[in-house]
Amino acid sequence: MEKPWFVYILECQDGSFYTGVTNDLDKRMEIHVEGKGSKYVRSKRFKKLLKTKRCKSRSDAQKAECYIKTLQKYDKLDWFSHELPRLAN
Repeated sequence: MEKPWFVYILECQDGSFYTGVTNDLDKRMEIHVEGKGSKYVRSKRFKKLLKTKRCKSRSDAQKAECYIKTLQKYDKLDWFSHELPRLAN
């Protein structure tokens, strides 16, 4: 069985947010904590995981990630409290 995909948002030490996707949250957070993840989080340093949402597929997770990145900073957190929006293919 294929692992579920997630979209997540984390806070960096400077207060900025980073949005990403993964099918292994624990492993991905370890990588961010170790400073071996994305260039952005490596430079800004991981502070804490804020929100996650399970998605139907990798494609849906990536579409959600792209959409979230268009939102204003605190609207990003609100998005996780609601149902996934319909995203155009």
